[in-house]
Amino acid sequence: MSDSVLVGYATRSGSTKEVAEAVAAALREDGLHVDCQPVGSTPTLTGRRMVVLGAPLYMFKWHKDALAFLSKHRNALEKLPVAVFALGPFHDEEKEWQAVGAQFDKELVKLPWFNPVARQVFGGKFDPTKLRFPMNLIPALRNMPASDIRNWEQIRTWARSLAAKP
Repeated sequence: MSDSVLVGYATRSGSTKEVAEAVAAALREDGLHVDCQPVGSTPTLTGRRMVVLGAPLYMFKWHKDALAFLSKHRNALEKLPVAVFALGPFHDEEKEWQAVGAQFDKELVKLPWFNPVARQVFGGKFDPTKLRFPMNLIPALRNMPASDIRNWEQIRTWARSLAAKP
């Protein structure tokens, strides 16, 4: 069996890329060969043992590049173990965690052919200075405080659990 893993990600402001890089580093520590790439760069799936796909949830939707990647590579992904993660909550509040988890499940259920071997929601990062149009026009968002509730130990632990997956 190949020890090659693709950690693909979609991101808007870079925080999902940072999480994907942490996942890739943890998998490398377990002796796997890992390529960490944005999904828009047309990564190859030939010879992969597994794919890990991560993207943020924005406005109740999983990043469109992640969904496009799944659609484009459906035939190959149906034959591979795929783990997915989403970045979502900006506040460490149970109600927000539950809402984001439920929304991620709603996004994944739209893909009845897709059966990930692992699914995880991680805390997100919010920086109002990085808002882009049209979000930068919403005063409530511009006035929100910056936050970063990504739990790096949780991310590494989850990634290490993937190395044992078939």
